[in-house]
Amino acid sequence: MPRSFKLPEQDWKDPQVQVRLGLGVLLLANLVAAAFAFHWIGESPEALTRRLGSDRARLKSLQAKRDQSKMISAHMETAKGEGDQFLESWITGRRHTYSSIIGEITESAKSSGMKMLDTSIAPLDPIEGSADLELMTITVNFEGAYPQLMKLVNSIDRSQRLFIIESLQVAPQPRGDLLNVSLKLYTIVKDENEAGAL
Repeated sequence: MPRSFKLPEQDWKDPQVQVRLGLGVLLLANLVAAAFAFHWIGESPEALTRRLGSDRARLKSLQAKRDQSKMISAHMETAKGEGDQFLESWITGRRHTYSSIIGEITESAKSSGMKMLDTSIAPLDPIEGSADLELMTITVNFEGAYPQLMKLVNSIDRSQRLFIIESLQVAPQPRGDLLNVSLKLYTIVKDENEAGAL
C-alpha cells in the first residue's frame, strides 16, 4: 500500500525557516526581474520604440484629419451664411415677385429712355435640387435707340435683383434709328411657404 507523502511540520518562528522563506521570496523576485530584463515577458525596447513611432505618426495623421475637418466645417458654416445672405439680398419672395420685378424693369426702361411695349411672364418652373426656389421667365419688348438700349442693359445688369439675360433680339425699324428689342430674362423666386414648412 502506497504511503502518503507528508511534509514535516515546520515551526514558522524558527529562524532557519524564516531565512529559507526569505531566500525563496528573493529568488522568486529575481526570476521575475530577470524575465522582464531579458524580455521573456512583453516586447523588446526596439519593438516598443517602433510601436511608439508608429503610434505618434498615427496620432499626427489623426490630428491633421481633425484640423482639416474643422477647417471644412468652418468653410461650410461661412458658405451657408453667405448663401443665406445672397438669397436674402438678391432673390425675391414669391408673394412680392410680380409687382417688384415688373416695377424694377419699368423703372430701368424709364431711366434709360426706352419705351416698354408688352410683357409676358411664363409660369414658374421649379429649380431641380431646391425645395423652395423657382425660375421665373420674363419676356419684355421695348422700343428705342441704340444708346438707350445700352443704358437699359446696364441698368438691368446693376439691378438690386438677380436678373439673368437669356437672350436679346434687336431688329431695326424702317423709320429712323429706332430699334425693336425683345429681351428674355430669368430671375429666381423663393417660395416662402415651402421655406417655412422645412
